[in-house]
Amino acid sequence: MKLALKVDVDTYRGTRDSVPRLLALLARHRAQATFLFSLGPDHTGRAIRRVFRPGFASKVSRTSVASHYGVTTLLYGTLLPGPDIGRRCAEVMRRVRDEGFEVGIHTYDHVEWQDRIGSAGPEWTEREMRRACDRFQEIFGEPARIHGAAGWQMNIHAYRLAQQLGFRYCSDTRGTRPFIPVCDSEIIACPQLPTTLPTLDELIGTNGLTVDNVSRHLLGLTEKCPPTGHVYTLHAELEGNRLSGVFEQLLEGWKIQGYSLVSLGEYAGGLDVARLPLCAVENGTLPGRSGTLSLQGRELAS
Repeated sequence: MKLALKVDVDTYRGTRDSVPRLLALLARHRAQATFLFSLGPDHTGRAIRRVFRPGFASKVSRTSVASHYGVTTLLYGTLLPGPDIGRRCAEVMRRVRDEGFEVGIHTYDHVEWQDRIGSAGPEWTEREMRRACDRFQEIFGEPARIHGAAGWQMNIHAYRLAQQLGFRYCSDTRGTRPFIPVCDSEIIACPQLPTTLPTLDELIGTNGLTVDNVSRHLLGLTEKCPPTGHVYTLHAELEGNRLSGVFEQLLEGWKIQGYSLVSLGEYAGGLDVARLPLCAVENGTLPGRSGTLSLQGRELAS
């Protein structure tokens, strides 16, 4: 019974302040995890461009964005220049690796990726992904082996680049179990390890769920373990800050349920890649999250 923990780190503040808190929390519970970093400028304030996107306003109001991210962060890229996360937080990132945790790429510019990838062509997509790869190499002295797209948003060019850039596996999608992605009838030879569980910001404020009872709800979803286990995505800015108590309840509950809390690499290591199903990837929506995401679709004949 494996449950992989994937930590998306979106912002400068989340990298600088929340990641060290998560390291301490994970060490206390002897849990492993994979940290995926945003490596370029923090332009969080530019997310205001999504104000007319269906579900965006309700998500902002439900999840108290200002309290989690901080007012200063919400001004980066608009009234304040966006700090370069990779330049200013390289030591924090290397500390994560040095303490034995897997590290990988989330994105270069988080907001730009989410706002543009859906309509971007091959040149823009390749430039952004290579920027992230080059910065990762600069920080860690070795190439990245895992990619987890910002906002679970991809396009066919990004899927192709995942195999061209040498990623061993990716976690760019939402779904139910590991699979080999097929995009527009094209097989992408890079396994996907999709996030299988809802995130805290998708749940809190919906269907009577609050900070006080959301962990109980999530633990109910993991009471029975599927054959391929689970992947849970947490956000450094949430579980490493005001929702750290909820995350600790989850860690304790998952251990009681019998899960091994592992990195994506450890999770992938237990898979027989040759027997993974071919599944289409498609754009769709999920409750509690605005915009479209890359979803695991129907299984295809091999």
